[in-house]
Amino acid sequence: MNITDVRVRKVAKEGKMKAVVSITIDDEFVVHDIKVIEGEKGLFIAMPSRKATDGEYRDIAHPINSVTRDRIQTMILDKYQEVMAEETDEQIEAAAE
Repeated sequence: MNITDVRVRKVAKEGKMKAVVSITIDDEFVVHDIKVIEGEKGLFIAMPSRKATDGEYRDIAHPINSVTRDRIQTMILDKYQEVMAEETDEQIEAAAE
């Protein structure tokens, strides 16, 4: 399995959720609504989920082992940091003009 695309949409409002991400796997399958969240120990991802009848949230799609989860999380957080750095660079350039 190869993650062939990562698209980050920054969340405009303040709060713990920083971005919503879509990943493409092998140029053939897309998973939307992966959330980038700021936790007490730093950034992490939350897979797409929905609220069950018992009030608990259950993942709709998720990796079945920790190695795959870590690989997906690393790729997403690296792309998120890249997008944030580009945005900061653009703001600095705009301020300098």
